[in-house]
Amino acid sequence: MERKVGKKMQGNEVRYFCFLSAALLLIGAFLFASPAEIASGMKAIVLSRDALITDYFELAGFGAAFFNAGLVLLLAILLIEAVKLPYTGLTIAALFINTGFGFWGKNPVNIIPIILGTAIYAKVHRSSLGRYVYTALFATCLAPFVTEMVYILPFPGQVNLLIAVGMGLLVGFILPPLSMHTASMHMGYSLFNVGFSGGTLAFVVFCILRSHGIESEAVFIWKEGRHPAILAGSLIYFAVTFFYGFYLEKGDIKKAWRITRHPGRAVADFVLMDSVGATLMNMGIMGLLAEIYILLVGGDLSGPILGCLLTVFGFSAFGAHPRNYLPILAGVFLSTFLSQYSVETPGILIASLFAVGLSPIAGEFGAVAGVAAGMLHAAIVMCTSQMYGGLNLYNNGFSAGWVAIVMVPTVESFRKEYKYRKLRRENRRKEQMEAEREQE
Repeated sequence: MERKVGKKMQGNEVRYFCFLSAALLLIGAFLFASPAEIASGMKAIVLSRDALITDYFELAGFGAAFFNAGLVLLLAILLIEAVKLPYTGLTIAALFINTGFGFWGKNPVNIIPIILGTAIYAKVHRSSLGRYVYTALFATCLAPFVTEMVYILPFPGQVNLLIAVGMGLLVGFILPPLSMHTASMHMGYSLFNVGFSGGTLAFVVFCILRSHGIESEAVFIWKEGRHPAILAGSLIYFAVTFFYGFYLEKGDIKKAWRITRHPGRAVADFVLMDSVGATLMNMGIMGLLAEIYILLVGGDLSGPILGCLLTVFGFSAFGAHPRNYLPILAGVFLSTFLSQYSVETPGILIASLFAVGLSPIAGEFGAVAGVAAGMLHAAIVMCTSQMYGGLNLYNNGFSAGWVAIVMVPTVESFRKEYKYRKLRRENRRKEQMEAEREQE
């Protein structure tokens, strides 16, 4: 029996893991609330503005937030299934960042128009949706635009709704070519490429709206404290993920350590480069490290924080590992001693987790550069949300893109100079040794 199950699982480990995660979220919802309470909460989620920061724990309750996150994950999985893509590290990253934002900003209603917009782009360019499906999933970072248009436009409700859907379609249509362009700007040193392109598009649209006297303001809805069941459940989930990978690797923990040899610069797909088991172990370790950090600094376990933890968890299959993330995390933490923000400030807590997108900088240039990147990220991210009224959910992705654009050329120039001088010293040393031999 065990042999049959193992044979059926072979090659499908990630697929079943993702389906199981969706099931856990949906089942968990009914442990927190009754069906009627979940239905009422889902109505509140769908009708909310969703701009940063809208915590569904506070807005709709734990049950509805978990149910919504489960639906968002299930919808994303079904999209992957529909285009018949293999489950890789990029798949895991795309699925779990969407799951995370299912706790604060995304719902099945406001993400569908954007996905359809990308499908239209693929159709117009006579290509399959499978080529752009990950861009479609990441592009849902601008989901708040869909709901926001319903509330801020001065037209009758039905007209606003049509414009909102049209806005979602337009976002999904524009982001694929824009994302391909922005990837060359940060050269793969930010793992959140669509967050950068999405922020750029959000800024342009926000300025257009403002020029017509239409404004969107950021909101702040935040659940304080730590629910014991969510705290225990998330820690157990990350630990079980690690031991599942440990089981797949037949007790060989060294394979998880081998992942840390990669700088993490995109594209670094650990499922393809190493193995499923090693990747799952890395994901479990990273999830636990990130959550322990939140506990140590006294942070809340709100919907956004749980969403950030799941993002760190997901991108630990696609570029991030303890060796390249911890210097970045240290940089964000150290920045609080030099700025007006405290370590438990919601924006800083979120930045400390989403700074995982800058892990390739530490992986490529070392810990000192990583700490500097984390400190710079903490400063920039506290300003950028105002540029688009909180309508880009991947605000940290936008900030990370700018950090990479500013830092990488500077660090590379010093590295080139260092290598050049080192080479000159070695050449001089060789010439001196040859001269001494000739004298002898």
